[in-house]
Amino acid sequence: MENIEIFDSPGKGRGLRATKEMWAGDVIFAEPSLAAVVFDSLAEKICHSCFRRQPKLQRCGQCKFAHYCDRTCQRAGWAEHREECSAIKAFGKAPNESIRLVARVMWRLDKEGSVVSDMQLTTLEELEDHVTDMPEDELKELKVDIHNFLDYWPRTNKQHTVDDISHLFGVVNCNGFTISDQRGLQAVGVGIFPNLCLVNHDCWPNCTVILNHGKIELRALGKISEGEELTVAYVDFLNLTEERQRQLKTQYFFDCTCEHCKNHIKDDLKLAGREIDGVKPSEEQVKEATDHCYKMLEKMDKARLNGDYHEVVTTCRECIEKTEPILADTHIYLLRMWSTLSEVQAYLQFFEDAAEYARKMVDGYMKLYHPNNAALGMAAMRAGVTHWQNGLIEVGHGMICKAYAILMVTHGPTHPITKDLEEMRMQTEMELRMFKQNEYVYHSMREAALKNRPMTMMNEPKSVEEGIKNLFHRKK
Repeated sequence: MENIEIFDSPGKGRGLRATKEMWAGDVIFAEPSLAAVVFDSLAEKICHSCFRRQPKLQRCGQCKFAHYCDRTCQRAGWAEHREECSAIKAFGKAPNESIRLVARVMWRLDKEGSVVSDMQLTTLEELEDHVTDMPEDELKELKVDIHNFLDYWPRTNKQHTVDDISHLFGVVNCNGFTISDQRGLQAVGVGIFPNLCLVNHDCWPNCTVILNHGKIELRALGKISEGEELTVAYVDFLNLTEERQRQLKTQYFFDCTCEHCKNHIKDDLKLAGREIDGVKPSEEQVKEATDHCYKMLEKMDKARLNGDYHEVVTTCRECIEKTEPILADTHIYLLRMWSTLSEVQAYLQFFEDAAEYARKMVDGYMKLYHPNNAALGMAAMRAGVTHWQNGLIEVGHGMICKAYAILMVTHGPTHPITKDLEEMRMQTEMELRMFKQNEYVYHSMREAALKNRPMTMMNEPKSVEEGIKNLFHRKK
């Protein structure tokens, strides 16, 4: 950890700062989890050791709860699962993910002490738990979790005070980090990473966090000067300042004082009207379109949750037709409509529509996000793929190259998603050369290849709130 040091950050408490100059894509540090668990809802679908999604998993023969890819993963995960396995058998069932994570943390601390690695900069005892800041309803949930934990914790193990248990629940609640699957596209679990807990928030951060081969990596988004504080974004910048402030206060118990919050930077763009030939719509027209868009988003979200994709498409189309002439391409509600419609149309294999709305979404994102934001990179990748699927090879290749450049910074060259993008980039580059040499031959070969390939459905669309934007997990 020679690149960083702990310091007292004004108004924030302890933080981390750089001890030397760094550049975009540099890995500032990598850290394995102190403990991690699979989400309750995915317990039978995700390997409890490597966190990979597999179509067929082997169940632990003792507790019948933990699932693994194979014997290799089961052996690798046995050190963490041994105590848990006995506890689940004695308890009669697996408790919720928060209780399982706190228990795994305690078993490890009891065995190895508060510092489990030479690289660890802080102990969990030194971290804030914010239990005294919790609202009444969350305190009630905490008391239930502690009660269930005490029933679950084996009587033969070292016993801990209620205050110590409560502190760990508070730390997990505020500092849990989302574990993604092997491709980094779906949140599948939650873990505790002590050093990462020291990295403070900024709405326009200089670092990003990614899970790569079982470890989190803190990566620089651009030039970081010696002595500069290292920051990450706890919430999505695409939200308005007021909404970001509300989320940070509710979930992390602090008021953000970053420049983007103090000056409401880009809030005007996020609710702006469309300017055509120097003429802008009135404030009343923009407000009316914004309110209509908001109502349609609620309707669309409900239809998507019900899996009614025909209704999703109809709702999005009607809303876009009415509001697109009035709202700017940076309006966050319109961006959500474009994003959802693009994703659903790609799933339904209407690639022409999917490509059009994906391109509009990326154009808007580029005006709002940091140029090396991971969400922008993933959106560009999606747009590139849908353009390629629609036969628009030049635009598709350009988008994929843009996505690759961003993800080389945010994810690095060894991450599975970056490797996939590299293959896409090489494939589209080869096809683009063929296209430029003989457009007719290219389209003939493409059409023949598509006819010979069986039609497959793309992954079912997920909420835009999932995945890359939700890096920091907090129990709702």
